[in-house]
Amino acid sequence: MLPPRGEGAAGDWAIQQALETAWPTDLSASDERWLLAAGRALLRADAAGVGRGQWPEVFPGSGRGLAPAFSAARFRVQAAIARRDGRPDRAVVHLVWAGTDRGGTYSDGRITDLYFTRTASTKGASSWVPQPRT
Repeated sequence: MLPPRGEGAAGDWAIQQALETAWPTDLSASDERWLLAAGRALLRADAAGVGRGQWPEVFPGSGRGLAPAFSAARFRVQAAIARRDGRPDRAVVHLVWAGTDRGGTYSDGRITDLYFTRTASTKGASSWVPQPRT
């Protein structure tokens, strides 16, 4: 059972448990950890403008004063999971988050899916690359 909207951080655990129950893990622990950290950072950069320089391929020209849509101080990820997206070289990070927009309206239970593709380097190492949002 999910907590009621507006429950605040007290309800985040229940949301996390619901996500994990609905979508059993199918990635290695290291891939899942990396994708979760990257997904949280990418969402924070997108929504609150924090750390956009870390993602130049996603936010080209981010130094041009693009105002964030949400307050960094009133932004939090409530729950997140990373799972395969149909193929071993594709993954999706599913995030549930809360934030206050520039107009001062707070809302929780917002949902964002971020997609990543695994790429191989010439040295045999692989990395996950965020895909453009469509």
